[in-house]
Amino acid sequence: MFMVTEQTVRDTLREVIDPEVGVNIVDLGLVYNVYLGENDVMVEFTVTTALCPLGSYLTRAVEVHLLALPGVESVEAHLVYEPPWNPSMMSEEARRALGWVG
Repeated sequence: MFMVTEQTVRDTLREVIDPEVGVNIVDLGLVYNVYLGENDVMVEFTVTTALCPLGSYLTRAVEVHLLALPGVESVEAHLVYEPPWNPSMMSEEARRALGWVG
């Protein structure tokens, strides 16, 4: 039985670190949507700027991490640019990690 939940997916994606920023993609606010199927997961995510060279790296990292979850047979990681990312999408943890809150 497929027991992966959206929370499991998001928790797993916290292991995917944006190497330019040093913070995970969930706390950065880059993960927009998670869709669960029978044994598959689809994730829509973005990058901090459309010019970011890490799109393919992050796409592959999302796929690798989610395929490691028990019961996940396929993953679709879709890089999207709408809505455009902005710093207000970051969690308080990310802001703290970047020194944006005291």
